[in-house]
Amino acid sequence: MSLTRDFQATANDNDDRIQAGPAGRQLAVLPRSPTEALQPMRPPEPPTHDEPEPDPHPFLRMLDGLVTFFFLLACLAVGIFFWVKAQFDQPGPLATSTVFVIPKGEGVSAIAERLERDGVIDDRRVFMTSILYFMYLKGQGSLKAGEYEFGKNASMRQVLDTLVEGKSIEHKVTMAEGLTSYQIVQKLMAQSELHGEITEIPPEGSLLPDTYRFGRNDTRQDIIERMQAAHKKFLAKVWETRDPEIVVTTPEEAVILASIVEKETGRADERPLIASVFENRLRKNMRLQSDPTIIYGLVGGKGSLDHPIQQEELDRETGYNTYKINGLPPTAIDNPGRASIEAVLRPAKTKDLYFVADGTGGHVFAASLEEHNKNVFKWRKVEREMRAKEAQEAADKAAQEATAGGALDTGATPGAPLGAAALPHESVAPITKTAPRALAADPSITSGALDSDALMNAQDPFAVPAEAGGVEAPGADATGEVIPKPLRNPKR
Repeated sequence: MSLTRDFQATANDNDDRIQAGPAGRQLAVLPRSPTEALQPMRPPEPPTHDEPEPDPHPFLRMLDGLVTFFFLLACLAVGIFFWVKAQFDQPGPLATSTVFVIPKGEGVSAIAERLERDGVIDDRRVFMTSILYFMYLKGQGSLKAGEYEFGKNASMRQVLDTLVEGKSIEHKVTMAEGLTSYQIVQKLMAQSELHGEITEIPPEGSLLPDTYRFGRNDTRQDIIERMQAAHKKFLAKVWETRDPEIVVTTPEEAVILASIVEKETGRADERPLIASVFENRLRKNMRLQSDPTIIYGLVGGKGSLDHPIQQEELDRETGYNTYKINGLPPTAIDNPGRASIEAVLRPAKTKDLYFVADGTGGHVFAASLEEHNKNVFKWRKVEREMRAKEAQEAADKAAQEATAGGALDTGATPGAPLGAAALPHESVAPITKTAPRALAADPSITSGALDSDALMNAQDPFAVPAEAGGVEAPGADATGEVIPKPLRNPKR
């Protein structure tokens, strides 16, 4: 027992002298005496080891691999996205602006390939990737056929936006008010930017004059259909706002009367007044006696006369001769514009039955024959002065040319003053008129043969002697009332 206690005490004493070494390792100090060195030392305890972890389930190992794969894939996708975005927004290779045409039916890949081949974009793969993203993933439209212009250094984003929004180059054609359907067709056929044929001449008065824009892929028939659709839409709209007291009872009648108003004046402020004259005449069962209707009956809307209206033409029986028929002609005589249609549907409130040119490009209106004859007398005077001035100017010009050529030949009677040469329109044989006449608002009608001084005779319904206040003309309407028709200037 005593030895055992001594051994344990010695061991404990040795333990007390063990010190910690570097890195936490325990080191034994040297014994203090040889006796202590002879004492056996306690062996160190064996090191402890962690228990090995069990292998994870195969599914977990696969899931862990998938997560890692998709993480790397997402990183790659983000990198590609920012690279594509940088390529998509950077300036393109175009050194100058260019025009690019996409025909109908061409595929997206073919368009991208041509854009790259023509130097509009740098990389069709980047362009196709962008198309897939914006068009198919985000649903932002599709590429549209057309003719496009891309500016210098246009980016792929600008190119794609232009194609998706359909910002194609637009051409335009302007159809003036008062053109016949035949003339409109001829004008469309002359447009080289359009293609295709027009199957038939549209009905007169069914087209709305305006400026129409079109692209490379539009056909001539497309423009006709657009004009017809615009006419129907406008007419339906303004018909609802018509004056309920107007004489015309259908939209078709309104267009017919508007086509006559369109030919009678080119001044917007006069259209409601002229519409009022015709409204009043129709209400009184008076014939319209409009020369533009006569011309349309003679040429069928294919143009204008190359001469003033002759008496034989005035007497010719046609469905459009408003000197012979009562009421409106069977169809319109041109395609009236918006202002003329509105003037017929909302005419001015007047009692006027006549109008005549005033010498300034407009007209003066009258409600009575006596007042109208006075207006005609004034116009005759102005007209003679105008013809005399024109003749004088022509003679002066001829004299200057003759002087420059070393000879003087005015064409006048020897001994007559300069400018006394016969006027061209005075050489026309006067027309014996049996009904009041009106100058047509047509370029082919001049104030020559119809308004010459030779017509200022007893049979001229508009001859107003200075000593008289005016004379009524021969001829009567359906009611037996004498109806002189106003003289008018050609439409300007």
